[in-house]
Amino acid sequence: MHDEGRAPYDPMPHGPAEVGVGPWAGEWPTDARYDPELLAHGDRRNVVDRYRYWTVEAIVADLDTRRHDFHVAIENWQHDFNIGTIVRTANAFLAAEVHVVGRKRWNRRGAMVTDRYQHVRHHEDAAALAAYLHALPEPVRLLGIDNLPGSEHLETMTLPRRVCFLFGQEGPGLSEGAREACDGTFSIAQFGSTRSINASAAAAIAMHGWVVAHADLGSADAWRG
Repeated sequence: MHDEGRAPYDPMPHGPAEVGVGPWAGEWPTDARYDPELLAHGDRRNVVDRYRYWTVEAIVADLDTRRHDFHVAIENWQHDFNIGTIVRTANAFLAAEVHVVGRKRWNRRGAMVTDRYQHVRHHEDAAALAAYLHALPEPVRLLGIDNLPGSEHLETMTLPRRVCFLFGQEGPGLSEGAREACDGTFSIAQFGSTRSINASAAAAIAMHGWVVAHADLGSADAWRG
């Protein structure tokens, strides 16, 4: 069951040619976090060594103890491949939640199975997303990324600790409804001839900006491989 739907993985540049580990050698651990099937057959998933042989549920539970205060949201009107890539990056930076706005079904291919470890919520539209975020026990500010007049500059603004980054579809950007629902918008500095950058690239830049501003970079977890 663990191999179903699994995408091919790209090993780390200087890591072993084969990803993961084989069957557990020696007496099996009795900790409930371990998956008997993985212990028996090996764990070839793209997870850090800390989570080798753990069940998906155990991994999610552990991540939940350390998730960051930022959320990521993506409008889904065109079944955009970028959505999966954004989910994968959100997992890498340990986002609190990922929100899909619009169509419920989304292109998971780029997620490389990381959506299994990430809380993903669906909202009918941006107004529903904003209502959800604002109603949380500690309200979250909704910021959209778009090159709009009056947008703040990511490089010079102070990013809120509790924030949700909202990204539009590749090409059209944020929908009119999303712009109206946002508490504000920001843009990313760029110096070439094109008007915009890829949506998944913009999402990665924004999330990394939050990490630089707010994450605990002194923790060993920040540099896991």
